[in-house]
Amino acid sequence: MGSDATDSQQISDKASVPDLGDFRMTPQRRQVYEVITSRKDHPSASDVYHQVKDSMPHISLATVYNCLEAMTQSGVVRQVNLNREPSRYCANLTDHAHLYCQTCGQVSDVPLKEATLLAQALDLPSGAEATQLEVTVRGTCPACHQATPSTSTSSSSSSSKESTSPTHQSDSQPNS
Repeated sequence: MGSDATDSQQISDKASVPDLGDFRMTPQRRQVYEVITSRKDHPSASDVYHQVKDSMPHISLATVYNCLEAMTQSGVVRQVNLNREPSRYCANLTDHAHLYCQTCGQVSDVPLKEATLLAQALDLPSGAEATQLEVTVRGTCPACHQATPSTSTSSSSSSSKESTSPTHQSDSQPNS
């Protein structure tokens, strides 16, 4: 491990260090942030941990969770929750929805059309205020949709879905 001065210098040398408010940008937080921003697949804490461990072998899963919590509280990343699955993390801070592929489990960002104001579509009770709105669309991603034969029956498609789930090339591309 490097000295504190070396670690601070390495952090300050990197472009676009996010403001964490009351939290200090530590080398561990920076590495976790870089992993999240380098991926479009909305990684879980475990996914982030395994990738960060390659460059920081002594980091613990608890440290990764603490880093993600600090970044979520600071508004640098968003926590995405889908049913009872582990939370995933998204560095795309623009208003958008998520497409959850029920075949392969991939989560993709779905941009909102400019004229769409989802909060105005809600009929909230008088005096209520929406502070956050999350939209998740469940269905099939383009790769799985293309790989799934359109004439299959539900019983044969469930077994073939597991074996024919495509590999997604976008998993390691940066967030846009």
